[in-house]
Amino acid sequence: MARVLFINGGSEGHINPTIGVVQELISRGEEVVYFCIEAFRERIEKTGATVRTFDDQKFIKAFISGGRDYLLERVNGLLLTSDIVIPSVLEQIKGEHFDYIIHDSMFGCGRLLAHILKLPAINSCTSFAQSKDSFDNMLEQFSTEVPPEIVKPINEKFQSLTAMVKEKYDVEIQSHYEVFCNPAPLTIVYTTREFQPDGEAFDQSYKFVGPSISSRLTQENFDFTAIQGSNPIYISLGTVFNQAMDFYKLCYEAFGNTDHTIVMSIGYRAQISDLGEIPKNFIVKNYVQQTDVLQYTKLFITHGGMNSTHEGLYYGVPLIVIPQSADQPIIAEQVANIGAGIQLQMQSLTANQLREAVDHVLSLSSFKNAVANIGESFRKSGGYHQAVDEIFEFYYQ
Repeated sequence: MARVLFINGGSEGHINPTIGVVQELISRGEEVVYFCIEAFRERIEKTGATVRTFDDQKFIKAFISGGRDYLLERVNGLLLTSDIVIPSVLEQIKGEHFDYIIHDSMFGCGRLLAHILKLPAINSCTSFAQSKDSFDNMLEQFSTEVPPEIVKPINEKFQSLTAMVKEKYDVEIQSHYEVFCNPAPLTIVYTTREFQPDGEAFDQSYKFVGPSISSRLTQENFDFTAIQGSNPIYISLGTVFNQAMDFYKLCYEAFGNTDHTIVMSIGYRAQISDLGEIPKNFIVKNYVQQTDVLQYTKLFITHGGMNSTHEGLYYGVPLIVIPQSADQPIIAEQVANIGAGIQLQMQSLTANQLREAVDHVLSLSSFKNAVANIGESFRKSGGYHQAVDEIFEFYYQ
């Protein structure tokens, strides 16, 4: 039995794919110590892992202090979190032995901790993977398109931060890519090579295991008898950028009192009462167990987060993707590329456009066929079982 150190800065999208992996590791005899923020303690503890936390408010403050306007400012923000995360982790594991580390791909301290602790490292990639070449192309574009007076201080800050890391922790940082993507000898990517943009560009150190979909281990109050046989449309903008009251009211306007049954999840930050009178054909909740609802759903209107997209496609549901931020436009583009749905823009969206988009997707069998194909490939890919197979082959062979 090995002791595993799992490090995840994580939002829902970074945490959820790892739930099944941790359960599977523990079921096969590994002991897992999982670092995350306090909000995910209960969810991770239910897997059987030992949970330890770091201060998420200090972490976010440090990250944001790097700047938000440009990618390279975010790289600096990740480096600024090192003084919050690294001392906390090292203090909490003092005197303990670990055999290998699994770290999130977008958590800037993961690779640093692997080097400090001199542990075999596995990169957990919950978004699309990014090659060094494509990342360097973005940097080149940044350098040519952004004025030098902006680029220069950002680069100087990066140099001073890498020097600080070298002095404090004796770890060399050779590139921005190392901070932003946390490369490791093994990278587990929770999608298929077919769905990954430029999937063939990645070598065999990248293992595309498919979506890691498992029980979220949460309790909810939802009456599934209310939607059985009604083939609802499910609407959700995820758990982060979901305070979109105007959009939810637009959905009322588009679908209220139509023949469609609508299940709409609006998140905990919005008040259902603020939306006004609920149309009779709507079920509106702050939270639903998405993987359960999707198994009854005929169409999913989503923000296009990686988890939501994977789950919709896994259960054979066509998508209308309305990206909000981050990598969601890229994911929306991939969904359209494979014919599994269409993309709409939130800005200037009208109720009529939304209604017509739904009618379009539901009326064409090509969408359903494309989703059936990708869903089957997802289900065959292995998910968290395959992820742990790859981890064991890496560490034990």
